[in-house]
Amino acid sequence: MASDNLHYYAHPFARRTSVGVNVGGVIVGGDAPVVVQSMTNTDTADIDGTVAQVAALHHAGSELVRITVDRDESAAAVPKIRERLERIGLNVPLIGDFHYIGHKLLSDHPACAEALAKYRINPGNVGFKDKKDKQFAEIIEMAIRYNKPVRIGVNWGSLDQELLTTLMDRNQAEGAPLTAQEVMREAIIQSALISADLAEEIGLPRDKIILSAKVSQVQDLIAVYAELAKRCDHALHLGLTEAGMGTKGIVASSAAMGILLQQGIGDTIRISLTPEPNGDRTREVQVSQELLQVMGFRQFIPIVAACPGCGRTTSTVFQELAQTIQNDIRTNMPIWREKYPGVEGLSVAVMGCIVNGPGESKHADIGISLPGTGETPSAPVFVDGKKVATLRGPAIADDFQKMVADYIENRYGLGAKKPEAAE
Repeated sequence: MASDNLHYYAHPFARRTSVGVNVGGVIVGGDAPVVVQSMTNTDTADIDGTVAQVAALHHAGSELVRITVDRDESAAAVPKIRERLERIGLNVPLIGDFHYIGHKLLSDHPACAEALAKYRINPGNVGFKDKKDKQFAEIIEMAIRYNKPVRIGVNWGSLDQELLTTLMDRNQAEGAPLTAQEVMREAIIQSALISADLAEEIGLPRDKIILSAKVSQVQDLIAVYAELAKRCDHALHLGLTEAGMGTKGIVASSAAMGILLQQGIGDTIRISLTPEPNGDRTREVQVSQELLQVMGFRQFIPIVAACPGCGRTTSTVFQELAQTIQNDIRTNMPIWREKYPGVEGLSVAVMGCIVNGPGESKHADIGISLPGTGETPSAPVFVDGKKVATLRGPAIADDFQKMVADYIENRYGLGAKKPEAAE
């Protein structure tokens, strides 16, 4: 019986069928891999600051970057930001995030409408009462005019209250078969689907529509997206809104999205982390990549395997070496992607003692087993499963780091003989 509830684990790479959407050259949905995106937290009117953050997010691996377009000054800045990015060789697609007055900003700033690769609108605040459908239609018509896709992004914090009230009243009239939470989930799903249907009626093709339905609780997100995926074949943007700071935000987002991705639900993701004051915005990109990579959906950077440490590893040498190698990889990846094609598939092991160290090191492309407490001060190094050297002395860490660099050059360098071409 338990296997019935866990059947999806048998198909970890199965993707549900969705319509592919071209977002500035990046395909979201269809047979494309899950796309990583992020969002700036700069004032978009600050062109220098926004360009710098978009560049940092893109270098970290964000394939799409969303920016706030909330007033005339920010709308006027968008084409300048696009131009500046292109000038420094960055063609990352920019997504405009519109609320309340998106219809007016797109109409008043045609250069902004043209420069953006996609518009994101929220049916809960695109307009109110008799203005809602009219202003929604104006944005969709602009998207059609400029040949841009649209993400219709429902958020439980700004859910269409008229729709929610209607469903609540209907549920009450039927004897309240659903809980208030279940009605809210249904309202979120219906808001997305009704808006998507309206966009298609206006003339926006299905391959120009992406849907999202964000909530802030793990079980709600799983339930909402699982049901949404059953009812449509639209490409879906996945994210837990207001996930929080630090480990809480990482754990909550990974728990919710990991389950959905395992079921083939989700075509593009964002890990919405609250950064520390003046913290690194690229952290959310790193977590998104790591989630997809550890689940086996994509490869972004070489994996560094390291043991957790125990009473046999009272020295901090292996921890420091693992951290150094990991930091070195992240720092160099923007360059390595161009210089060493395929390097993201590299696996490195930094182990702390003789118990599992040699075995784990043999499984990696290149690995080292450092001496544990009381062990002989020597460290065997394994390359492609074979022991190639034994390092000793105070420079073990530096020597191994150089061996990793040499391995990358020899295996992935432009003149290197690739493993698949070997006899």
